[in-house]
Formats: sequence, structure tokens, C-alpha cells
Amino acid sequence: MIMADNTWPTRRAVLRATGALAISAAGASAFGHSTAAAAYPDRPVRIVVPFAAGGPSDLTARLMSVKLAEALGQTFFVENRAGAGSNIGTAAVARAAPDGYTLLVTSSAFVVNPGLYKQVPYDPVKDFAPITELDTSPNVFIATPASGITSMKELVARAKAKPNELSYASAGIGTTPHLAGELLKIAAGISVTHIPYQGAGPAMQSVLSGTVPLMCASLPGANPSILNGTVRALAVTGTQRWYDMPDVPTMLELGFAGFVFETFHGMLAPAGTPPEIVDRLAAISMDSLKQPQFQERLRRLGFEVIGKGPDAMRRRIADEVSRYRDLIAKAGIERT
Repeated sequence: MIMADNTWPTRRAVLRATGALAISAAGASAFGHSTAAAAYPDRPVRIVVPFAAGGPSDLTARLMSVKLAEALGQTFFVENRAGAGSNIGTAAVARAAPDGYTLLVTSSAFVVNPGLYKQVPYDPVKDFAPITELDTSPNVFIATPASGITSMKELVARAKAKPNELSYASAGIGTTPHLAGELLKIAAGISVTHIPYQGAGPAMQSVLSGTVPLMCASLPGANPSILNGTVRALAVTGTQRWYDMPDVPTMLELGFAGFVFETFHGMLAPAGTPPEIVDRLAAISMDSLKQPQFQERLRRLGFEVIGKGPDAMRRRIADEVSRYRDLIAKAGIERT
């Protein structure tokens, strides 16, 4: 850089020019982000569900995809990427471009897995931008009619009389239904074999077909079969009885102190997604979840609405990663 009078510039002049260029570049970058956010979405948006189709996470994602599509005038489609206890699909989103066109709808497995696996292919805090806490649901212990078990008391008595004869299905290792089942074994002093499946849908099918006599399930996936009498509900793991199953007791009522296990669902984006896009998705999601008809629809399916934004989701992640890590150690579940 040579001045008009053929002299070299001063150090101050160089710094001033460099600073101006940096400010200009930053402004252009910010403008680019704002322009992209303003046009969002201008093509279909993928919502990754890291579980098999047919389970509660899948159902939540599909219901939300409709609401987002209605509000934003663009297609939101669900892609199921099951495997490794949800780690495969979750890691895929962590590595996706942070442009708002790949989202994650997941369950409590997101906060359980860091304590369940020796290594997980994602960091629940650093790799994601929380969007919305969507809904939650209690878990429920169920039995097939063929098992002859009609209450939790009978389940415990049978398991004590014939250790390891009974088995129970769950949506997979480390899911909250699995953890609830393992805590039951500890609290009641019984031995029951855990049969993990790749998602709630396949697990429920195994119970309905009579392959496994018992299951601990997230309520949404089990609720239809409970109401039509295909399976019997023994107890729910929420703080109170479920509204359309008034005869089914809570584990608390049955004397299992502190036995509250719920499965939450949340929406996240890859870290670095423009805040304007995150805020827009959060606002639309929360507005949808406030609609009385939509709330009632979710409730009939076994969900209770949470409907909180990024800050609440961020707090939940921080709290529950620690909580489940401690519980897994206490239950003696081997980390893989």
C-alpha cells in the first residue's frame, strides 16, 4: 500500500484501513445471514427423528411438521434414522449444515445417552441450538392378557416366585422406559429380563404378538392398545393418574417413593443456525402448542404440552444430562 505522494503509510493508517475492511466484511456476513433468515424457508426442511417410525418421537415430529408447514408455507418432512439408541440420527444432525434446513426432534434419549455410552458422537450442549420443549408423557407398565398379570403387585409376586422367567420390552437401551424398568427391579428386589428394541413401535408389536409378556412404554405408543383392551395397564410413572385411565394407579400411589419417569420431546437445530431462524421456529412451535384443539389432540394421544422456548430447553438439557448420568451409575447399567 503506497500513498499518493509515493510514501509508505503509517502504522496507524494501515490499522485503520484493516479495521474498516474487517467491519465491512462482518457487515456483509451479517447482511447475508439476515437475508437468508428473511427468506427462510425457500425449500423443503428435513426433520430427523433418530428412532423407528411409529413411536412417540415420530408421532410428535409428524404433528409438528404439519403445523410448521402451515405457518411457513413450505414442506417439512420427517426422516427416520434409527440406530445406536438414537445416536446415529442425532449425530447426523450435529454434522448437518447450520442453515435451518435440517432439524432434530428427539426424546429424553438425547440427555440420557451421554451417561449411557462411554462415547457419544455428539455434544448435547456444544453441537446444538435448542429450539423448543414440545411435550412430555409418563411411561406405563403394561402386560398382555395371556400373562395373567393384572396388577403391579402380581407382577412383583410372580417375579419373586420365579426369578428371570418374566421379560419386558422397551424402546431401547437407555430410554426412559428402560430406566424405569431397571429402577423397578431395584426398588422391588426382582429379576426380570430386559428385551430392548429399535424403537417403541417394534417393541409394542412384540407385545401385541405375544412375543414378550410385559413392557414399559411411553404412554402415547401404548395408549390405544390400553383403551381397546389389547393390553392391560398396571401403573403409570407420572405424578398423577392419566385423565383417560382413571383406574390405573401411579407408582407413587403404590408405594414406590420418588418413582416419576417421564419422556420429553424437543426440537433442536445444529449449532450455528442463525438465531433469527431458531427464534422463528420456536415462536411458531409455541404458538401451535397453545392452540386448544391441538393441545387436546396431543393429550388424547398421551402427551402433555410443555411449549417452552430455547432457554427452557437449554436448562433442561443441562439438568437432565447430570441427573441421568447419576441414575445410570446407581442402577448399575453397563456403559457401552
